[in-house]
Amino acid sequence: MVESFHDFVVHRTAALSRTAYLLTGDHQLAEDLVQTALARTYRHWRRVRHGNPEAYVRRVMYHQQVSWWRRRRIVERLEAEPTERADADHSETTTLRLTLAAALNHLTPRQRAVIVLRYYEDLTEAQVAEALGCSIGTVKRHAHDGLSRLRSVAPELVDAATQRSTR
Repeated sequence: MVESFHDFVVHRTAALSRTAYLLTGDHQLAEDLVQTALARTYRHWRRVRHGNPEAYVRRVMYHQQVSWWRRRRIVERLEAEPTERADADHSETTTLRLTLAAALNHLTPRQRAVIVLRYYEDLTEAQVAEALGCSIGTVKRHAHDGLSRLRSVAPELVDAATQRSTR
């Protein structure tokens, strides 16, 4: 049992960390979120390992993030422009990632979770609904509202997506 959990952690932590970062918007909180979710998953590993353990961990991460969000409001100061380093390489991809991260901060936690799971993790609406414990209609509503908000907050993301699809 311990070996199978260890293998799961070794192989899936990077992907889970990316999802956690998109949910939290902060690297340290993302690390804490992944660790908490994995610790909670380990307690139920015998039951979870035969199903879809990654979906279980994502669901734990989402619920934990919402719990943290409800408990404490962390006031963050976002700079209009990131601090530049002289030796930094500013590529188009980095700019898009920063824009996306900043835009995701304008969504509600539920919208953010739906957008991340649906479009970043490429889950189906049914899989997102299962992971979040809600109906498919709720997923569709949050996706619609979240995408509308992203379009208004960061229209450059729409332009970038259009350019990528025509390549």
